[in-house]
Amino acid sequence: MTLSVQFYTLVAMIGMGSYFGAALDTYNRFLKRSKRKSWLVFINDFLFWVVQGLLIFYVLFLVNEGELRFYLFLALLCGFSAYQALFKSAFNRFLESVIHFFITTSKFIVKSFQTLIYHPIKWLISGIVFLFVSLGKGIYSLIQFIFKLINSVLSMIIRPFIWILKVFWNYLPKSVTKNVGKFYNKGTGFFNSLKNVIKRVAAKWRNKSD
Repeated sequence: MTLSVQFYTLVAMIGMGSYFGAALDTYNRFLKRSKRKSWLVFINDFLFWVVQGLLIFYVLFLVNEGELRFYLFLALLCGFSAYQALFKSAFNRFLESVIHFFITTSKFIVKSFQTLIYHPIKWLISGIVFLFVSLGKGIYSLIQFIFKLINSVLSMIIRPFIWILKVFWNYLPKSVTKNVGKFYNKGTGFFNSLKNVIKRVAAKWRNKSD
């Protein structure tokens, strides 16, 4: 390697050492080891170290085509130590500020969405449903009232005719009333039998459908 390549490699490894310190603090900030299961922490740690190793080797490959020297490990250690001594506290404050900014922004977006979109749509749908339910109840009550009114009017109209028929019935000969009664009983029995047959057929059809 030429001196310039060695110098660039040294600077790159010092920078990667500082980057590794920042990445480690960021990783620990989001991992929260005390709240995670041990096996999950182990997997995350393994993946973190693999990714960091690959990144460092990739940078080394770009600078000097991946040639390893002992002083490069010292450069990594120097960069990590420089981060711990000079940049750690400032970076952690910056990291907390970024996290706070994203949390505040996400809460604002969610609250704005709920206030401007979700709640108005919810209230609109609730109002439409309430309107249709109220309208349906009103129409049902109106129909009930109309049927009751028609029933009352028909009862008032038919009642005199029923009274006249009863009087006329009482003046008919007993032979006629007996024949009419028999005919009425036969008709009632026929319709009852027909109703029972329809019920049995409907029950069989329902059982087949189930």
